[in-house]
Amino acid sequence: MVTAIARRPPALWLDKYFFQPQISGMKLRIAHRQIAALTRVEVAVVISIMALLAAFVLPKLENAKKKAQRITCCNHLCQINLSFRLWEGDHTNRYPMSVSTNFGGTREYVNRGETFRHFQVMSNELSTPLILVCPSDVRQPVKDFVTNFDNSTVSYFVGVDADESNPQMLLSGDRNIVGGTKLLNGIVEITTNESVGWNSELHDGCGNIGIADGSVQQTTSRGSSRNIRELLTATGLATNRLAIP
Repeated sequence: MVTAIARRPPALWLDKYFFQPQISGMKLRIAHRQIAALTRVEVAVVISIMALLAAFVLPKLENAKKKAQRITCCNHLCQINLSFRLWEGDHTNRYPMSVSTNFGGTREYVNRGETFRHFQVMSNELSTPLILVCPSDVRQPVKDFVTNFDNSTVSYFVGVDADESNPQMLLSGDRNIVGGTKLLNGIVEITTNESVGWNSELHDGCGNIGIADGSVQQTTSRGSSRNIRELLTATGLATNRLAIP
C-alpha cells in the first residue's frame, strides 16, 4: 500500500526558504541621524522678510481690487443708461419717471421714495437685477425683479427730472452722493451752488455718474467735489432732483 505524502504548495516552500527572515544571531542597529533645524535668528529673518513682502504686496492687491470694482460699476451704469434709452424709445421718447403708471411708467412713484420702481418697469431692458448693485457695495442683489426687490437691493440713484431732449441731465449714479436737501420722500434736491460730494460707503469716497447721453463720468475727488458741481451746472437746471435708494 502506497502512503500518500502531503505536499505543501510551492508558494509556501518559497516562503519558508526565501522570504522567512532569519533573525537568530542578528543585532539590530538603529541609525541616529541629526536633523537640521532653523535657529531663532533665522526664523526671525524669515518672518521679517514675509512681513516686508506683505506690506508691499497687499496694498497693491487692494488697490487693484478697488479699481476693478469701479470699472465694473461703470459698466453697470452704462447698461442702465442703455436700458433707459431703450425704454424711452418705446414710450414716446420719455423716461419712466415722466410717464404715468397708467401707461407703464413710474411718475406716481417719484414722490413715494420707491426708487426701485424706476428700474422695475425696465426689467425687460435690464434683463437682470444683478447690475443694479455696485460691486463695492455691501448690499446684496436679488435674482429677479419681484421677490424681495426693493430699495435695499439697489445701489444707484435716479435723476427723476432727466429728459431725453437734454443729453447732459444726470440719469443715474452711485447712491453715496451727499449734499443738497433731503426731503421726507427720499428725494434729494441739489442746487448748482451747493456743496456736494461723496461719502465713504462706496469707492473709497468717490463715485460714478451716468449721463443721459449714455456716458458715465468718474469723479475722483473726495468730500466736496468740484467736478460734480460742473456736471450739475451742465444740466441747465437750477435744482436737480435725485431719487436715492
